[in-house]
Amino acid sequence: MKYLKIIAFTHKYVDLKDLGKIVICEESLESRLESVKTKFDLSEIFYLGTCNRVEFVFSSDKNIDHTFVKSFIQTLNLPVSEDQLDKFVSQASIYEDVEAFNHLLRISCSLESLVVGEKEILAQLRKAYETCRAAGFTGDYLRLIMGRVVKTAKEVYTQTGISRKPISVVSLAYRKLRELKMCTNAKILIIGAGETNRNITKYLKKHKYSNFAVFNRSLTNAEILASELGGKAFGLEGLKTYKDGFDVIITCTSATEPIITNEIYQSLLNGDTSRKVIVDLAVPNDTSPEVTEKNPITFIEVHSLQEIADANLKERYDELVHAEQIIGQNIQDFRPVLKQRRVEIAMREVPERIKEIKDNALNKIFLSEIESMDDNSRELLGRVISYIEKKYISVPMVIAKDILMKNS
Repeated sequence: MKYLKIIAFTHKYVDLKDLGKIVICEESLESRLESVKTKFDLSEIFYLGTCNRVEFVFSSDKNIDHTFVKSFIQTLNLPVSEDQLDKFVSQASIYEDVEAFNHLLRISCSLESLVVGEKEILAQLRKAYETCRAAGFTGDYLRLIMGRVVKTAKEVYTQTGISRKPISVVSLAYRKLRELKMCTNAKILIIGAGETNRNITKYLKKHKYSNFAVFNRSLTNAEILASELGGKAFGLEGLKTYKDGFDVIITCTSATEPIITNEIYQSLLNGDTSRKVIVDLAVPNDTSPEVTEKNPITFIEVHSLQEIADANLKERYDELVHAEQIIGQNIQDFRPVLKQRRVEIAMREVPERIKEIKDNALNKIFLSEIESMDDNSRELLGRVISYIEKKYISVPMVIAKDILMKNS
């Protein structure tokens, strides 16, 4: 695993309000990854961005230090100033080899999450990998890595109680919302139709909330979610003209600039002066600071859930120990698997080389002798050589695998 590298920016060292500055929007992801892949000659790479982390997982034989990280961020062409860049570089976590693999396994099992035990992170990780795989940024090496990552996470979630009665960022936000004792016919605006908002609306629907308006950049996705909720669908631009009032705004988009400016918020209020609720689970926040400063609002955001998350971590300590043991065992078991795959790749040329030797013998070296044989003899010789060819192809592979298993 010596070629596995990770550059991570997480809630542990980066303020969540700052983290959003290096989140990559879906529209520019491919071009930005292509830039770093080309400049640093990376064979494979994928990007993970969630509400509390931004990580780059890649394969490289280069030494990764903070100078590399600075050049890496600059190549991504993210909208950060020089001072901000230096700050992000100092806050970056760098993982290599087994340490990188361990980190990736811990992420998949939610041990590195803001809220330990939430299963959403595994789905987010798989989706991030699949997006980059489909775009051609990953290959055989990260495929093997991700296969073991998913296997390990499933074992942790089934063999430990770490996710029993899980408390995810979404469920924590909803718990806060429920504490406000809103009536079930409260008017709820949903901004963004992604996974996070889909998850929180499941809670709302379960508890009989029914008055929804969904806004999304893609009207089609807004219509799909609105149909599930029995609500109305609008494009994101519809926020500027919406006048039907609201009690709660739930927002989570991948936008890098605030969606809810004070101007849009005042338009949505349409003269209403009562206290409203905003649940903002986006990183960076979709809500402009001006909105929370100038208006009577109950504001629920990812950052405010940190205290509950810390308490959650203490409650799950015993399960963490068990999860760590499962991770350790999977790291140990994966070593020979990775070595075996390397042997398989290295031995890919064996069949072609044997075929070349056979063709050379039949068509050049022994051509005159073979031509002097009768038909039956030539047919028999061909069958014998084909049999030997097939057996010879498998022999080096079997021997190599046997040596690997004994040595491991």
